[in-house]
Amino acid sequence: MKPIVPASGFWVTPRSWEHWIAHYESKGHQVIAPGYPGFEVEVEALNADPTPIMNATVPQIIAKYEEAIGALSEPPIIIGHSAGGAFTQILLDHWLGAAGVALNSAPTEGVRVLPLSQLKSTFPVLKSPANRHKAVPLTFEEWKYAFTNTFSEDESRFLYERYAIPASGGILWGGVLANFQPGHQDTWVDYHNDERAPLLFVSGSEDHIMPPVVQESNCKHYKSNTVTERREYEGYAHLLPAQKGWEQIADEVLEWALRHASR
Repeated sequence: MKPIVPASGFWVTPRSWEHWIAHYESKGHQVIAPGYPGFEVEVEALNADPTPIMNATVPQIIAKYEEAIGALSEPPIIIGHSAGGAFTQILLDHWLGAAGVALNSAPTEGVRVLPLSQLKSTFPVLKSPANRHKAVPLTFEEWKYAFTNTFSEDESRFLYERYAIPASGGILWGGVLANFQPGHQDTWVDYHNDERAPLLFVSGSEDHIMPPVVQESNCKHYKSNTVTERREYEGYAHLLPAQKGWEQIADEVLEWALRHASR
């Protein structure tokens, strides 16, 4: 059975994959979910001391995943959520992974779509350039709008307390500025890479922070002669891996990835 590598996004840690990890392991897969550099500690420790968050950079994060993937016995299925979806695209572009799935993915360089709900969701970071040097948390109300807008109040509160950490203002600002700076930036991928493994974009129809139009645009940027597809699930918010019904999505995306990896 192919190993599986989940890649987490911002404002959360690999703990956000806890249900998917147990689900895939119960099917016999080896699952490794590396944290970003310095994120080896728990959520509570990162909230108490966000220094590792402030110090993180995209190249360091990618290098951490590359090291973990390189230690596996065979190319894995890479499944990334949010920023982890952008990292999944970068890793596939680096010829790593047998197939990739990008859930509610953040865009890679060159995708200029910027919906209003995305602006509102990221405003806590982007409202001030000074945040480029900070780790920026979300309040519960900001979290509920950006991550769990279709969840009940109790579910949202529980997940906020269990998963939420600050995000790197430097990386988020860097992503915004990438489309306005010369040369390749940290989230650049070669959209014409014919050697890239198959890639599936998955969108939740109710996602505020990374709405479906973002994945649609990202998917259309690919001009390579390899498989690039997109699916949309009705009623799902940004924190899709924790929303009721996630098991069906987890099984369907894994089936897609294994079927295309076998080719």
